[in-house]
Amino acid sequence: MHLLLPILATLIWAGNTIVSKLSAGAIEPAAISFYRWLVALLVLTPLMLPRVWKLRAQVRPYWRKLLVLAALGMVLYQSLAYFAAHSVSAMTMGLVVAAIPPMTMVIGMVLLKTRPSPGMLIGAVVSFAGLTWLLSGGHPAQLLQQGLGRGEMMMLLAAFSYALYGVLVKRWALPIPNGESLYLQVLCGTVLLLPGFALAPSVALTAHNLPLVLYAGILASTLAPWFWMHGLLRLGTDKTAVLMNLTPVFTALLAVCLLDEPLRAYHWIGGGLTLLGVAVAQALRQKPAPALRTQECAG
Repeated sequence: MHLLLPILATLIWAGNTIVSKLSAGAIEPAAISFYRWLVALLVLTPLMLPRVWKLRAQVRPYWRKLLVLAALGMVLYQSLAYFAAHSVSAMTMGLVVAAIPPMTMVIGMVLLKTRPSPGMLIGAVVSFAGLTWLLSGGHPAQLLQQGLGRGEMMMLLAAFSYALYGVLVKRWALPIPNGESLYLQVLCGTVLLLPGFALAPSVALTAHNLPLVLYAGILASTLAPWFWMHGLLRLGTDKTAVLMNLTPVFTALLAVCLLDEPLRAYHWIGGGLTLLGVAVAQALRQKPAPALRTQECAG
C-alpha cells in the first residue's frame, strides 16, 4: 500500500496531462486554470482554514513569498501548460515536464550555490540533449534555424517556472507546515487567476468540460499530493523521488491509448535520453536529497 499510493499519484498526474490536452477547445485556458484551483480551494477549506487561522500571526510575515510561490507553481506552470495544449501533444508535454529535475539543479547552482556532483552534471547534460532532440522532432539543426514553436516554448517556460518554484521552496524554507503552506498557495493562486478568468471570452461550464475541471481540481490538485506525501513519509525521499520518473511513462501510454497519439522515434530517443539523464543524476548524486515538501510535487 505504501508503494501503491505514490505510484497512483504519478498516474493521476499523468492523467492530468491528458486532461490538459482534452481541455483545448473544450474550455478557455484561463477558465480551467481558475476553476481548477477554485475547486481545490473549496475541497481543502473545511479542513485547512481552521488550521491556517490559528497560524495567522505566524503566516502574516511570509505572505509575499507565498504569493510568489503561488504565481510560479499554481498560475504560470499550470496556465502555460493549458495554453500549450492547443498546439503540443500530450506526450511531448509529459516528456518536457520530465526535464524539471535537471532544470532545478541548474537553477539551484545559481540561487542556492549548490555544487552538484559530476554524475549529476552528466545526467543534466544527457537530459537536456534528450529534451533538444524531442523538441526538434529529431532534427536539432532545424531547431537552431527555425527556433521553437509557440507551444513548445510555453511548455519550457512552464517547466522552468516549476523548477524555480521548487528551488525557492527550498531556499526560503518557510516555517509553515506543508499542508497549511499548500493551502495558502492555492488561495493566493486562485486570487491571482481571477483577473484572467474575468477577461476570458467564455467561462461556461458544460457537461463536456466539467469532468475535466473536477479531475484537475480534486484528483490532480488535492488527492494526488496527499498520496505523494504519504509515500514520502512511509518510503523516504530517495525511493519516492525515483517513482516520479513514472509520470512521463504513464503520460505516453495514456496519450497513445486514449488520444491515439503516434509514438514516433524521436519520442523514444528524446524521452529516453531525458529520463536516462534524470536517473543518472539521481543515482550518482553525492548525498541523499533533503526531504521533499508536499508543495514540490508537480501535477
